[in-house]
Amino acid sequence: MIVLGIDPGTAALGWGLIEQTAGRLRAVDHGCLTTSPDLPLGERLLAIHRHVADLIALHDPAVVAVERVFFSRNAQTAIAVGHARGVVLLAAAEAGRPVREATPNEVKSAIAGYGAADKQQVQRMVQLVLGMASLPTPDDAADALAIAVCIANGMGQTGRSSGKTASVMDRSAINPITRGSTPYETAVREALAREKRAVTGATPRGPRPAREPAL
Repeated sequence: MIVLGIDPGTAALGWGLIEQTAGRLRAVDHGCLTTSPDLPLGERLLAIHRHVADLIALHDPAVVAVERVFFSRNAQTAIAVGHARGVVLLAAAEAGRPVREATPNEVKSAIAGYGAADKQQVQRMVQLVLGMASLPTPDDAADALAIAVCIANGMGQTGRSSGKTASVMDRSAINPITRGSTPYETAVREALAREKRAVTGATPRGPRPAREPAL
């Protein structure tokens, strides 16, 4: 299953594609579309729509994951994100692809374990979970990959997305994340163990040989 993650914005729109196979996640591609502030808003939105439509046509994702922003101190930023989200949702609807949404706090909780994680922590965990050779950049693309991982993980646990994130501001308020041995959490533990071994140079220890009885 391929998931297309979108971090919406009119100036910069991050996108990331991941593939989930047998509970494992890997990065397919990621990037950031920027539009010139010198262009009229309509032309910038048209460029965003075309780009997202091209990504869907090229990679055939099963679902489009979009960040759902429900609060912003800056009204202009919120409006700009709303414009971008609208054309992303339109492109997904035209292609007949379901859309799943997650709030920023929900994404950070799913990726880093808590909703106050900073961008560097999110980038690092995305790199570990997806087994990437380097940190995903720029920030907008890393956020898009994180959104895709969050939605893919939720769908992997239940076999389908509950859709609750589309109807409430913060799903964690009514359906807290449960901890256990999910494929995602297994991947996180394995990634952290690999990183620790790489740093320390240690190798996994096997069982110790049985000691011969003293004569």
